[in-house]
Amino acid sequence: MQKTERAIRTGGVELATEAFGDPANPPVLLIMGVMASMLWWADGFCEQLAKTGRYVIRYDNRDTGRSTTCEPGKPDYTFDDMTDDAARVLDGYGIKKAHIVGVSMGGMLAQRVALRHPGRVLSVTVISSSPVGVDTSDLPGMTEAYQAHSAEGEKVDWSDTAQIVEYVIKDTRAIAGTAFPYDASAARALVEKDAARARIYASITNHFMLVGGGVPLDVRNLQLPLLVIHGTADPLFPVEHGEALAEAVTASRMVRLEGGGHEIHPGHWDLIVSEIENHTAK
Repeated sequence: MQKTERAIRTGGVELATEAFGDPANPPVLLIMGVMASMLWWADGFCEQLAKTGRYVIRYDNRDTGRSTTCEPGKPDYTFDDMTDDAARVLDGYGIKKAHIVGVSMGGMLAQRVALRHPGRVLSVTVISSSPVGVDTSDLPGMTEAYQAHSAEGEKVDWSDTAQIVEYVIKDTRAIAGTAFPYDASAARALVEKDAARARIYASITNHFMLVGGGVPLDVRNLQLPLLVIHGTADPLFPVEHGEALAEAVTASRMVRLEGGGHEIHPGHWDLIVSEIENHTAK
């Protein structure tokens, strides 16, 4: 499988990217979630999706991996800036329109991209996320177990990379679903690789300090085809969040991952890839 790297520099921002497959194929832009670089879109997943005849692009969000990184606690950008980064990546590849796929925070960014730059988007796929601009206060919140895990974050010395790594590894277990056994060695390998590759690993926490920026966006105004994929055992955004998102958009369809957590588990790759293939073929 052909894989190429490209650093896109524009407007004082550098975005590290990688692409899989044939540039002549329909483009699919992947947006990752909070505190996670593009490595969390596993190579195997990207390759499998590219083999369906798609040109798959992933990139490091700001403050992750090799993209522009601010000092910990001092982000100089907003969610609007991160939304516009997706358009910057497309510009860097000379792509006018693409299918957008996002997970968790990346799923919210995918919604925002489609609302803020509708002319650049062919379709939207949102995985393990929640609707943008919709009151979700009546929906179930994170599980008690995940709340307890989150509270442990207050004890972490976020200036100590080793402590951050151990906490993020624990997070991978906390967000795991029930459908498949937890792979501790794979989780450690991913997190350690992510930390070693980052410019400043502690800066991943800057994502929690971001604000919207400009005009409020509401996914109920989305006019593009939407595919919602959500695990039934998601401890961070319970499946009701995915249901609310699907209900908010007329041209939507929802796929439930039985026993799926807040993750893209290899055991669900076949189903996820198949659904994205079908969704992006329209």
